[in-house]
Amino acid sequence: MTDHIPQVKNHPSETSAYDLSFVFPCLNEEATLSLCIQQVNESLASSSMHYEIIVADNGSTDRSREIAVELGCRVVPVNERGYGAALRGGIEAAMGDYVMFADSDNTYLYEDASRLYTAASEKNADMAIASRMTGQIEPGAMPFLHRWAGTPVLTWLINRLFNGRLSDCNSGFRCIRKSAYETWNIRSNGMEFASELLIKALKCGAKSVEISSGLRKGPEGRVAHLRTWRDGMRHLLFIFSEKPSLFELIGFTILLLATILQITAFITGPISVAGLFHIFDMHTQALLLLSGIFGAQFYLFGCMLYLQSKDPPMKLTRKLIFLDEGVLFFTLLATVCGCIGLAGYIGAQWSLSGFSNLNLAHNLLFGCHILALFITFSVGLLGLHVLKKAHN
Repeated sequence: MTDHIPQVKNHPSETSAYDLSFVFPCLNEEATLSLCIQQVNESLASSSMHYEIIVADNGSTDRSREIAVELGCRVVPVNERGYGAALRGGIEAAMGDYVMFADSDNTYLYEDASRLYTAASEKNADMAIASRMTGQIEPGAMPFLHRWAGTPVLTWLINRLFNGRLSDCNSGFRCIRKSAYETWNIRSNGMEFASELLIKALKCGAKSVEISSGLRKGPEGRVAHLRTWRDGMRHLLFIFSEKPSLFELIGFTILLLATILQITAFITGPISVAGLFHIFDMHTQALLLLSGIFGAQFYLFGCMLYLQSKDPPMKLTRKLIFLDEGVLFFTLLATVCGCIGLAGYIGAQWSLSGFSNLNLAHNLLFGCHILALFITFSVGLLGLHVLKKAHN
């Protein structure tokens, strides 16, 4: 099956390095691996560059390793499971100035390898991406949900949050400058590796370019390693983890507005607007209470994200993160006392009314709003400082 496939052109330069290392992450890909290697060879062999092909094997139990060795590739075993782990292992072992990678399932247009490398090297880019979304996608090559919802939404989010100009954030066919990659501190082991690579590059001000490529339909019967909902959520979680200011700003704004309106409702009571409808009644207060809790949770989530981020927080957020432990103790104590005090007040009023129906909803909703914020912040700050100690 592999007798007529060209061997890898792996002649090192005088510095024992290569112009390009091509990495295939691999887990039981014997059905397609040789075809992928052949196409990469055919694309790169016509150039004058020195290159190597690495198969980063993630624990294959088929003939993938044997096929790679037969075709002159270097096999790098990667014990830690996952798409990102396999690529990180392969990239770390690469000896090229640039490292290119693509899946080994024969779905990418591997004949574009030379063009992708040329785009990166001639434009002195830190990353070149072969965009599927601007090229030809064969019918059935990409699930409808991925093509029209998943990839466009995630790409829009990354562009919006990190000032990117990408068309395909999930392309697994890329070429990166290894020296730049080593400064990005990539950690992901799963499919979210693709998002992390882009976001870290954008945050570091790396120069990126795209070429138009495409996608082929995978072989019949092959079970994809990608799991749509799990891996989509992993991408989303990573994107959000790199933008704590999003939760900080949205949460603080909602919290502030809900609390101001709750105070207004407490002072004015229900108000009739042009005789058409009423505002600031009990229903409004209940919704404002929920909004305040939601905003506080969002804001505190943003605070926690700053523990692993190098982004600068607002002054208030910085003060909460570095809050004196003594102040934290008395905040927790005051919150417990507040809960006991509110319960005692309700009990006393109930007793004075002869244990009959109470009419404290207006005042109680306001008190619950303030106390709920104290409880949310106290518990949130407790968790924040426990996590801070763990990070230290």
